[in-house]
Amino acid sequence: MLVRKNITLKGLLEFAGHHFWWLVSYMFIIAWLYKLGLQWISIPWLPVSLIGTAVAFYVGFKNNQSYDRVWEARKIWGAIVNSSRSWAVMVNAYVQKDGHSAAEIKAIKTKLIYKHIAWLYTLREQLLVPTQWEHVSLKHVFGRLAAQRQERFGIGQFQNFLSEKQQQNYFGQEAEWANAANKATYIINLNAQHLAELEAQKFLHMRRQLDMQNVLNDFYDHQGRAERIKKFPLPRQYANLSFVFNCIFIFLLPLGIVAEFAKLGDAGVWLMIPFGTIVGWIYVVMELIGDYSENPFEGLATDVPMLSICRTIEIDMLQILGETELPKPIQPVNDVLM
Repeated sequence: MLVRKNITLKGLLEFAGHHFWWLVSYMFIIAWLYKLGLQWISIPWLPVSLIGTAVAFYVGFKNNQSYDRVWEARKIWGAIVNSSRSWAVMVNAYVQKDGHSAAEIKAIKTKLIYKHIAWLYTLREQLLVPTQWEHVSLKHVFGRLAAQRQERFGIGQFQNFLSEKQQQNYFGQEAEWANAANKATYIINLNAQHLAELEAQKFLHMRRQLDMQNVLNDFYDHQGRAERIKKFPLPRQYANLSFVFNCIFIFLLPLGIVAEFAKLGDAGVWLMIPFGTIVGWIYVVMELIGDYSENPFEGLATDVPMLSICRTIEIDMLQILGETELPKPIQPVNDVLM
């Protein structure tokens, strides 16, 4: 998630500045051919402008759908925050039994809360596993560029966010779910089994166990909705055709405006280069914004800040548990919060 109020010129150029080179080259070639006497390459501007208007509407539709996916992903993680707090409060208030020491009760509560924190970080890791339609999975230069962006502006900036003690606390019993096909799902199952054991041992009243089980069911619901976004892409017929239509418009753009600029005089043809480049670049950037926003769990700077949310939940739950040695919140790095 980008946290700077205004995107800097440097950031904008790092995101899409490399597209200037081929746009300038293409505009120059058309202007040069026109100056050589090949005026027949020009076409009327009216049909080109109609295509540009249609493409703008289509790209706008795609970007709206991309934003919906990002916003839904953020709402899912907001719901995880609320349900996690409810879980911690219930664990702290409900798990009681006369005749047992405070240390024994605390150990039971700690196990339930630590396992849930393990679920949070495990779910995050699962959502970051690349799918075949995400940028890092693309071939050749496109995949390499996405990997570089991950490393320089995304998850690569946030390594070793769990200390050795945190690793031991939350994942010390990882062998219990290490072989599960869906580890996050299995961790919730382990907590559900633990609740059943506590109810059988009279640490929990049956009604309280059912209330807590409902919260675990909420976690399954939140996880399933996040997995739906991760595993089901923006329909490719919308995403890919938007790219194709942009290519068609940018191909036709200099052919439609070169004659218009030629009316300004001999130098007018060359003026087409900067103006055509700017118009084409705007369409390219609109396409890129939607393209990079449609996958909110990709490990890039445009992602939902799952790591920061996990850490916020972790701090809240540890405080409810009564611990005083708390980890620090995740801070933005280079104006990016993951």
